[in-house]
Amino acid sequence: MKLLLLEDDEATRVHVETTLTAAGHVVDTCTNGPDAVFLASRNDYAVLILDRMVPILDGLSALKQLRAQGISTPAILLTARDGINDRVEGLEGGADDYLVKPFAATELVARVIALSRRPPTVDAMTTLRVGELELDLLKRTVSRAGRRIELQAQEMKLLEYLMRHKGEVVTRTMMLENVWSFHFDPQTNLIESHMSRLRAKIDRGFASELIHTIRGSGYRIEAPSQ
Repeated sequence: MKLLLLEDDEATRVHVETTLTAAGHVVDTCTNGPDAVFLASRNDYAVLILDRMVPILDGLSALKQLRAQGISTPAILLTARDGINDRVEGLEGGADDYLVKPFAATELVARVIALSRRPPTVDAMTTLRVGELELDLLKRTVSRAGRRIELQAQEMKLLEYLMRHKGEVVTRTMMLENVWSFHFDPQTNLIESHMSRLRAKIDRGFASELIHTIRGSGYRIEAPSQ
């Protein structure tokens, strides 16, 4: 696989690159955020490995720029920060996995392989629809009744997941695992705050609501009955 590694610490960069190369991967490396954005937007990588604390533009900010461009390449954030809030912030910013330093390079290799095996988010469908709401999977744009709706990267991921399960009850656990890649409950209002903002953008100003709270169960998105 072809991988991109953003790491400014030379010893870490060389060690990780050597381990990944020995495992049969092709690795492009860079040491700052702008170079990572440039390379990732012009090359077809299987996985992005981004150190969070790098010069000029940090790894998380670089990832947010890539997600805003519609680049959905799986990404792992490397960081010395191990707090829950730091992990939440990283995953909200578009990361698919989070590895805290110091780490074993062999674990990174295993995580890279696991991420590369995930099915792509864009399949044969190019547009998801729920009533008058449309999500263009290629352009990463959302509109309702012809009105453009601007969403943040994580709001877009959440809406896409809901729309792929339209008419179904989506539980908190399902959202944590499939939108944030959490396999534990961070015991925060993470989902509730995102759902509140998303509903305000999707439903406010329209005659009918598409996103519904299913008390004690989760949420469901569906078109109103005719």
